[in-house]
Amino acid sequence: MSKQRVRIYTEEDVLEHNTSSSCWISRNGRVYDVTSFLADHPGGDDLILKYAGKDVGAVMKDPEEHVHSDSAYEMLEDFVIGRLGVGEAIVSDDWVADDDFHPEETDLNKDFEKNEFLDLRKPMLKQVWEANWSKSYYLQQVHQPRHLHDSARFFESDFLEMFTRTVWYVVPMIWFPIAAYLYVRGLMQFAFGSNSVPPFWDNPLAPLHMVLVRHVPVESIVKATLCFFLGNVVWTILEYTLHRFLFHLDYYLPDHPAAFTLHFLLHGVHHYLPMDRLRLVMPPTLFTMLSFPFTQLAHAIFPAAMANSVIAGSFTFYVLYDCMHYALHHTRLPAYMREMKKYHLAHHYKNFELGFGVTSKIWDYVFNTVLPI
Repeated sequence: MSKQRVRIYTEEDVLEHNTSSSCWISRNGRVYDVTSFLADHPGGDDLILKYAGKDVGAVMKDPEEHVHSDSAYEMLEDFVIGRLGVGEAIVSDDWVADDDFHPEETDLNKDFEKNEFLDLRKPMLKQVWEANWSKSYYLQQVHQPRHLHDSARFFESDFLEMFTRTVWYVVPMIWFPIAAYLYVRGLMQFAFGSNSVPPFWDNPLAPLHMVLVRHVPVESIVKATLCFFLGNVVWTILEYTLHRFLFHLDYYLPDHPAAFTLHFLLHGVHHYLPMDRLRLVMPPTLFTMLSFPFTQLAHAIFPAAMANSVIAGSFTFYVLYDCMHYALHHTRLPAYMREMKKYHLAHHYKNFELGFGVTSKIWDYVFNTVLPI
């Protein structure tokens, strides 16, 4: 097989295939599927099944187990399906964060030569799409952080690349005004009824004009503000659940390059390049797509006035979340945020299966996913 077509597996991949219906073994770093050979093995299938899912290098040389001729080794090569990856482990339970955490820059040549995962000197997305790794090897590697001075490229095209990079202040510039507009719209609907505010596309400035020229009852302000605070709480739940159950959908990820690509776009790249300043906040197009079903759900559950106020509160806390996320990676912080910085960096460098809260640990405590640091 050519080098490009050899699939890379992990020891865990091999270990899963340990039955007569699917029997894999490894030897000298190569992976073999010997299922079809079981019935033809001169020593009987029991001998192979005894070591199914394991490395057989030492066993094949042991005369007390079974003598193998040179032709046996040659025959074994007919069953090779790939090789074992030997990627290095960076994430460790022993990792300890300090207040001035600055990881060393990755040596691109050595990194690709050793891990054969992504060549960060080339656009990444095409490499993920054409992946020759198993799901297990992809997840193993994408959670081992690399560090570059400049952002690695997603695309060869400068136009497409532009949409993958977002400076942190774009988030408040776009979403704070939208949150404020939705709050005012909800306030006017509380005060004067849902039908008093025309559809957005008919007259988008109507609620802004109304708030300037009409008296708004205090009761309406209280209702809109309480719904706004409810939206704040809703966002903290979404922050946790999206992070844990969507961005870290590792176990249920299909073993296919298309699934790897989607995972990489949504969150994998952030774990792979956690200190990339231009990929720490969510691109507006991505947040628009992710938020759309939830805004529609809010309007399906609540009256228009309440829905708009709740969405305003959620969007406001989203902005605070994304800005705080950037700060946790790159800014000197006051005491509480220093603690959250250590906590969040431990999610990247110590255990990515715990510690899903970014702005607080509340839901980690509720769902027993607190990461000790």
